[in-house]
Amino acid sequence: MQATAFTYDPQTRSGSVLLDDGTPLPFDGAAFAAGGLRLLRPGQRVRIETEDEGGERRIVLVTLQTL
Repeated sequence: MQATAFTYDPQTRSGSVLLDDGTPLPFDGAAFAAGGLRLLRPGQRVRIETEDEGGERRIVLVTLQTL
């Protein structure tokens, strides 16, 4: 699934993305680390993988969107 980086905290390596429908979805440092990224800037297009946990969608992977 694609999204746009919205926030990113380099100290905690966590942040949030905006889905294409405008819904914000947070990610934690583990999801960021799983993608192998070093830095993320707001506005960058990203690819995310999610899983449902207890009826709530959670990001498990964040990578850059490449064409």
